Amino acid sequence: MAKDNPEKIYLTLNDYSVSGEEFQLVENSEFGFLETTPQPASNKLSYYYKSDDYISHTDSKRNFFEKGYHLIRKVSLKRKLNLINKFSNEGKNLLDIGCGTGDFLLTAQQNNWKVLGIEPNEQAKKIANSKTNNAVYNVDQLSKLDEFSFDVITLWHVLEHLPNLEDQLKVFKKLLKPKGTLIIAVPNYNSFDAKHYKNFWAAYDVPRHLWHFNKKSISKLVSKQYMEIHNIKPMWFDSFYVSLLSEKYKTGKMNFLKGFLIGFISNLKAYATKEYSSLIYIVRNT
Repeated sequence: MAKDNPEKIYLTLNDYSVSGEEFQLVENSEFGFLETTPQPASNKLSYYYKSDDYISHTDSKRNFFEKGYHLIRKVSLKRKLNLINKFSNEGKNLLDIGCGTGDFLLTAQQNNWKVLGIEPNEQAKKIANSKTNNAVYNVDQLSKLDEFSFDVITLWHVLEHLPNLEDQLKVFKKLLKPKGTLIIAVPNYNSFDAKHYKNFWAAYDVPRHLWHFNKKSISKLVSKQYMEIHNIKPMWFDSFYVSLLSEKYKTGKMNFLKGFLIGFISNLKAYATKEYSSLIYIVRNT
């Protein structure tokens, strides 16, 4: 997506996870999101995911942090299932974009959903297929799917990774049934923890995160595809997870006490402002 105003720099920061390279966040005047610049070429983007610390691509439980992540994920999976059940139609057909190692797909499958997942990472896809009876495919499968096939399409912290943002949303729109539901979970750069940590905020995660959203930008993006936001829900645990990682990036060590404190304060302030660290947008097809 072309930059509307390449001179309007919001923040300069580094890739703290893989390369150490410097990037800038540039405001997009049309939609209100931030764009990572420079963005890696599509054939080089996979390099920036080559990290043992990228938890969503593995099932590893090597330390307290990773064990805690998986424990919280069990709770989150139940909440995600309860959420999609509210928007199921008779068919209960689910498409999960960027499904990682497939735990959400498995949970849905065990609860009578017909599932299909898309995952570009080969290691994660292999793990996901071992859990879901080979229900996970490469990205090129999207172009082969029939229109109006799915009651619910989910992107759990995935939209920020996808190039060609508007084109992707057009595809999801075509794949949804009439009155179907698109569920998008993304970090919120208007949250307290984002403003507190600034260039050390782990949820910026450049350059893997190509875009950085707030409520206004998501609303404008989906409206352009003739969809509308039905509801917005918080992701309570994200402020703690992100704050812990941000402490590591800022100080060189994972300060659990400080990280949990900032995460708690972020949620406390968001109770009034509704600007949680991450938000789930429930979008209805029209």
